[in-house]
Amino acid sequence: MKSYREIKVAVLAIVCLFLLFFGFNFLKGVNIFTPISSYTGYFEQLGGLTEQAPVYIRGYKVGQVDRIQYDFSKQQAFLVSASVNSDIHLTQGSEMVLVSDGLLGGKAIEIVIPVGDSLSIIARGSELPTRVEEGLMESLQSQLLAHVDSVVIHIDTLLASVQSQLEGDHIKRTLQNVDHITTDLKVSSTDLKQLTHQRLPQVVDSVQQAVSNANRVLTSVADADLKGTIARIDTVAEQVSTVITSREGTLGKLLYDKTLYNHIDSAIVSADNLLIDLKANPKRYVHFSVFGNKEKKKKK
Repeated sequence: MKSYREIKVAVLAIVCLFLLFFGFNFLKGVNIFTPISSYTGYFEQLGGLTEQAPVYIRGYKVGQVDRIQYDFSKQQAFLVSASVNSDIHLTQGSEMVLVSDGLLGGKAIEIVIPVGDSLSIIARGSELPTRVEEGLMESLQSQLLAHVDSVVIHIDTLLASVQSQLEGDHIKRTLQNVDHITTDLKVSSTDLKQLTHQRLPQVVDSVQQAVSNANRVLTSVADADLKGTIARIDTVAEQVSTVITSREGTLGKLLYDKTLYNHIDSAIVSADNLLIDLKANPKRYVHFSVFGNKEKKKKK
């Protein structure tokens, strides 16, 4: 019975130690049931990389950082050991890249494997070439610092320009010009006040006189016998219309009697023919007038 109890205690202790070891490694992210392969790489700076940091291949987690050793007497002071699943075979040209893990500034290891069927597989535990990839925060920080530098340069230039202006007499001359302008404005304001006090009453009197004259004209027009004048104009218009439309008067006969129109038209035609013949045969009429005068003299 005593040996049986000791065996039970020993088995229980072994199980507890196993569970403790398994739980501790599980909390560290190590799966003790999965075989792993380890690779190393040297870095000049880590940027916050810690042990148990994830190891990725094309964004997929395949392992973790097991150990970080340092020797600050060397340029590449940090030796990083990263474990990956043993079913992953790294080929010649693979490299270990220090990358940003998320927006909070964490770091992780990305293993870049070149693509190609003719590449040979490297041995486990080999040392990989390393490089550091700038993350989003680092990129933004560098761009922001560049902009800050340019802004500082512009501010320095502006301050130097302001200082040169203050040291010179530009501001003094500007203030003097402003003083002269203010003095001119005061003189102009005084002249305008005097002109307003002297000329404005005369202008107001002239306007009042013009308004008074206009009122008198309007009063005269209102007092005039417009209705009688319009009535007389209507009477004259009716008489003119009666004269024009009457057939008995001279104007009516001239307008409506075709015989008178024909006589006048024939007389105009005869006079026109006479003028034409006079222009064509002027001697005929001269001879007639000369001989006519001679006969009159003989009769006397």
